[in-house]
Amino acid sequence: MTEIPSILAEHYPFWEHLKADEQHAFVACSMIRGYEKGSFVRSDCDECLGVLLVLSGELRIYIQSDEGREVTLFRVGPGELCTLSASCVMSEITFDIYVEAAEPSQVLITRAGCVHRFMETNIYVENFIYKQTAERFSDVMWAISQILFSSFDKRLASYLEDERRRSGSTAITATHDQIAKNLGSAREVVSRMLKYFEKEGLVSLSRGTVTITDIPRLKALTA
Repeated sequence: MTEIPSILAEHYPFWEHLKADEQHAFVACSMIRGYEKGSFVRSDCDECLGVLLVLSGELRIYIQSDEGREVTLFRVGPGELCTLSASCVMSEITFDIYVEAAEPSQVLITRAGCVHRFMETNIYVENFIYKQTAERFSDVMWAISQILFSSFDKRLASYLEDERRRSGSTAITATHDQIAKNLGSAREVVSRMLKYFEKEGLVSLSRGTVTITDIPRLKALTA
Protein backbone atom coordinates (compact mmCIF):
# COMPACT_ATOMS: atom_id res chain seq x y z
CA MET A 1 0.00 0.00 0.00
CA THR A 2 2.90 2.33 0.74
CA GLU A 3 4.04 2.21 -2.91
CA ILE A 4 0.66 3.23 -4.36
CA PRO A 5 0.94 6.96 -3.53
CA SER A 6 4.31 7.23 -5.33
CA ILE A 7 2.91 5.38 -8.37
CA LEU A 8 -0.09 7.70 -8.50
CA ALA A 9 2.11 10.78 -8.12
CA GLU A 10 4.33 9.61 -10.99
CA HIS A 11 1.62 8.74 -13.51
CA TYR A 12 -1.30 11.06 -12.69
CA PRO A 13 -0.56 14.77 -13.39
CA PHE A 14 -3.57 15.88 -11.33
CA TRP A 15 -2.10 14.33 -8.17
CA GLU A 16 -0.49 17.60 -7.07
CA HIS A 17 -3.84 19.35 -7.39
CA LEU A 18 -5.49 17.06 -4.84
CA LYS A 19 -5.73 17.98 -1.16
CA ALA A 20 -4.17 15.63 1.39
CA ASP A 21 -7.52 14.04 2.28
CA GLU A 22 -8.37 13.64 -1.41
CA GLN A 23 -5.04 11.92 -2.05
CA HIS A 24 -5.73 9.59 0.84
CA ALA A 25 -9.19 8.78 -0.58
CA PHE A 26 -7.73 8.16 -4.04
CA VAL A 27 -5.15 5.77 -2.60
CA ALA A 28 -7.89 3.94 -0.68
CA CYS A 29 -9.75 3.44 -3.99
CA SER A 30 -6.70 1.96 -5.72
CA MET A 31 -5.24 -1.53 -5.58
CA ILE A 32 -2.52 -3.53 -7.32
CA ARG A 33 -3.55 -6.80 -8.92
CA GLY A 34 -1.55 -9.49 -10.70
CA TYR A 35 -2.84 -11.42 -13.72
CA GLU A 36 -1.55 -14.49 -15.50
CA LYS A 37 -1.23 -14.52 -19.28
CA GLY A 38 -4.62 -15.12 -20.88
CA SER A 39 -6.66 -14.25 -17.80
CA PHE A 40 -9.45 -11.69 -17.88
CA VAL A 41 -9.26 -8.46 -15.92
CA ARG A 42 -12.51 -8.24 -14.02
CA SER A 43 -14.04 -6.06 -11.34
CA ASP A 44 -14.36 -7.37 -7.79
CA CYS A 45 -17.98 -6.17 -7.78
CA ASP A 46 -20.77 -5.52 -10.25
CA GLU A 47 -19.53 -2.11 -11.40
CA CYS A 48 -17.20 -1.67 -14.34
CA LEU A 49 -13.49 -1.99 -13.77
CA GLY A 50 -12.20 1.53 -13.34
CA VAL A 51 -9.01 3.14 -14.61
CA LEU A 52 -6.19 0.68 -15.31
CA LEU A 53 -2.51 1.59 -15.06
CA VAL A 54 -0.19 -1.15 -16.30
CA LEU A 55 2.87 -1.52 -14.07
CA SER A 56 4.33 -4.51 -15.93
CA GLY A 57 3.24 -6.81 -18.72
CA GLU A 58 0.60 -5.97 -21.31
CA LEU A 59 -3.19 -5.83 -21.56
CA ARG A 60 -5.24 -6.46 -24.68
CA ILE A 61 -8.38 -4.37 -25.02
CA TYR A 62 -11.02 -5.82 -27.34
CA ILE A 63 -14.69 -5.94 -28.23
CA GLN A 64 -16.73 -9.08 -28.88
CA SER A 65 -19.74 -9.78 -31.05
CA ASP A 66 -22.74 -11.83 -29.96
CA GLU A 67 -21.27 -14.74 -31.95
CA GLY A 68 -18.02 -14.54 -30.01
CA ARG A 69 -15.91 -12.87 -32.71
CA GLU A 70 -13.22 -10.67 -31.17
CA VAL A 71 -11.61 -7.49 -32.47
CA THR A 72 -8.53 -6.12 -30.72
CA LEU A 73 -8.80 -2.35 -30.31
CA PHE A 74 -5.41 -1.61 -28.76
CA ARG A 75 -2.83 -2.84 -26.27
CA VAL A 76 -1.65 -1.16 -23.08
CA GLY A 77 1.94 -1.59 -21.88
CA PRO A 78 3.96 -0.55 -18.82
CA GLY A 79 3.30 3.03 -17.74
CA GLU A 80 0.22 3.30 -19.97
CA LEU A 81 -3.39 3.87 -18.95
CA CYS A 82 -6.74 2.52 -20.05
CA THR A 83 -9.70 4.74 -19.19
CA LEU A 84 -12.23 3.04 -21.49
CA SER A 85 -12.38 0.34 -18.81
CA ALA A 86 -14.11 2.98 -16.67
CA SER A 87 -16.69 3.63 -19.37
CA CYS A 88 -19.60 3.38 -16.91
CA VAL A 89 -18.60 6.76 -15.46
CA MET A 90 -18.92 8.43 -18.87
CA SER A 91 -22.41 8.38 -20.34
CA GLU A 92 -20.97 9.20 -23.78
CA ILE A 93 -19.51 5.67 -24.05
CA THR A 94 -22.19 3.10 -24.75
CA PHE A 95 -20.27 -0.03 -25.79
CA ASP A 96 -18.67 -2.75 -23.68
CA ILE A 97 -14.99 -3.60 -23.85
CA TYR A 98 -13.11 -6.62 -22.57
CA VAL A 99 -9.64 -6.68 -21.05
CA GLU A 100 -7.26 -9.64 -21.18
CA ALA A 101 -3.71 -10.00 -19.89
CA ALA A 102 -1.67 -10.60 -23.05
CA GLU A 103 1.36 -11.26 -20.81
CA PRO A 104 1.80 -11.85 -17.07
CA SER A 105 0.87 -8.40 -15.76
CA GLN A 106 0.67 -6.19 -12.71
CA VAL A 107 -2.01 -3.53 -12.85
CA LEU A 108 -2.97 -0.64 -10.61
CA ILE A 109 -6.77 -0.38 -10.63
CA THR A 110 -8.61 2.70 -9.38
CA ARG A 111 -12.28 1.88 -8.88
CA ALA A 112 -14.79 3.42 -11.27
CA GLY A 113 -17.05 4.89 -8.59
CA CYS A 114 -14.14 6.71 -7.02
CA VAL A 115 -12.99 8.09 -10.38
CA HIS A 116 -16.52 9.30 -11.06
CA ARG A 117 -16.72 11.19 -7.76
CA PHE A 118 -13.41 12.93 -8.40
CA MET A 119 -14.41 13.83 -11.96
CA GLU A 120 -17.49 15.58 -10.59
CA THR A 121 -15.55 17.64 -8.03
CA ASN A 122 -12.10 18.20 -9.54
CA ILE A 123 -11.59 19.77 -12.97
CA TYR A 124 -8.02 18.45 -13.20
CA VAL A 125 -9.19 14.86 -12.80
CA GLU A 126 -12.02 15.37 -15.28
CA ASN A 127 -9.72 16.90 -17.91
CA PHE A 128 -7.14 14.16 -17.51
CA ILE A 129 -9.65 11.31 -17.83
CA TYR A 130 -11.32 12.82 -20.90
CA LYS A 131 -7.95 13.55 -22.53
CA GLN A 132 -6.81 9.97 -22.02
CA THR A 133 -10.14 8.66 -23.32
CA ALA A 134 -9.96 10.82 -26.46
CA GLU A 135 -6.47 9.52 -27.19
CA ARG A 136 -7.63 5.92 -26.85
CA PHE A 137 -10.57 6.58 -29.15
CA SER A 138 -8.01 7.48 -31.79
CA ASP A 139 -6.61 3.95 -31.41
CA VAL A 140 -10.12 2.50 -31.60
CA MET A 141 -10.93 4.39 -34.81
CA TRP A 142 -7.65 3.25 -36.37
CA ALA A 143 -8.46 -0.39 -35.57
CA ILE A 144 -11.97 -0.09 -37.01
CA SER A 145 -10.72 1.67 -40.15
CA GLN A 146 -8.22 -1.15 -40.71
CA ILE A 147 -11.04 -3.69 -40.61
CA LEU A 148 -13.32 -1.67 -42.88
CA PHE A 149 -10.90 -0.29 -45.46
CA SER A 150 -7.69 -2.36 -45.57
CA SER A 151 -7.22 -5.60 -47.49
CA PHE A 152 -6.54 -8.61 -45.31
CA ASP A 153 -3.04 -9.26 -46.65
CA LYS A 154 -2.07 -5.70 -45.68
CA ARG A 155 -3.64 -6.06 -42.22
CA LEU A 156 -1.86 -9.35 -41.58
CA ALA A 157 1.47 -7.98 -42.81
CA SER A 158 1.04 -4.91 -40.57
CA TYR A 159 0.24 -7.12 -37.59
CA LEU A 160 3.34 -9.29 -38.15
CA GLU A 161 5.57 -6.24 -38.61
CA ASP A 162 4.17 -4.57 -35.46
CA GLU A 163 4.78 -7.75 -33.46
CA ARG A 164 8.33 -7.99 -34.82
CA ARG A 165 9.09 -4.43 -33.73
CA ARG A 166 7.44 -4.90 -30.35
CA SER A 167 9.23 -8.14 -29.51
CA GLY A 168 12.50 -7.42 -31.29
CA SER A 169 12.35 -10.90 -32.85
CA THR A 170 11.41 -12.25 -36.27
CA ALA A 171 9.89 -15.31 -34.55
CA ILE A 172 6.35 -14.39 -33.48
CA THR A 173 4.81 -16.75 -30.96
CA ALA A 174 1.08 -16.85 -31.67
CA THR A 175 -1.42 -19.42 -32.88
CA HIS A 176 -3.53 -18.79 -35.96
CA ASP A 177 -6.54 -18.51 -33.65
CA GLN A 178 -4.83 -15.80 -31.55
CA ILE A 179 -3.89 -13.85 -34.67
CA ALA A 180 -7.48 -14.12 -35.91
CA LYS A 181 -8.77 -12.69 -32.63
CA ASN A 182 -6.35 -9.78 -32.86
CA LEU A 183 -7.41 -9.00 -36.41
CA GLY A 184 -11.12 -9.65 -36.00
CA SER A 185 -11.10 -12.41 -38.59
CA ALA A 186 -11.64 -16.15 -38.82
CA ARG A 187 -8.86 -18.65 -38.12
CA GLU A 188 -9.35 -20.24 -41.54
CA VAL A 189 -8.76 -16.89 -43.26
CA VAL A 190 -5.59 -16.30 -41.26
CA SER A 191 -4.28 -19.80 -42.00
CA ARG A 192 -4.96 -19.41 -45.72
CA MET A 193 -3.15 -16.07 -45.93
CA LEU A 194 -0.20 -17.27 -43.83
CA LYS A 195 0.20 -20.27 -46.12
CA TYR A 196 0.21 -17.88 -49.08
CA PHE A 197 2.85 -15.74 -47.33
CA GLU A 198 4.91 -18.89 -46.75
CA LYS A 199 4.61 -19.91 -50.38
CA GLU A 200 5.82 -16.44 -51.38
CA GLY A 201 8.83 -16.73 -49.06
CA LEU A 202 7.72 -14.02 -46.62
CA VAL A 203 7.35 -16.28 -43.57
CA SER A 204 7.94 -19.80 -42.39
CA LEU A 205 5.35 -21.58 -40.26
CA SER A 206 5.71 -23.98 -37.38
CA ARG A 207 3.40 -24.98 -34.53
CA GLY A 208 2.48 -21.82 -32.59
CA THR A 209 5.13 -19.70 -34.34
CA VAL A 210 5.32 -17.50 -37.43
CA THR A 211 8.88 -16.58 -38.42
CA ILE A 212 9.38 -13.64 -40.77
CA THR A 213 11.93 -14.60 -43.42
CA ASP A 214 11.80 -11.54 -45.70
CA ILE A 215 11.37 -8.32 -43.72
CA PRO A 216 11.68 -5.84 -46.65
CA ARG A 217 9.02 -7.58 -48.74
CA LEU A 218 6.70 -7.95 -45.76
CA LYS A 219 7.09 -4.25 -44.92
CA ALA A 220 6.34 -3.37 -48.54
CA LEU A 221 2.93 -5.02 -48.17
CA THR A 222 2.06 -2.67 -45.30
CA ALA A 223 2.54 0.48 -47.40
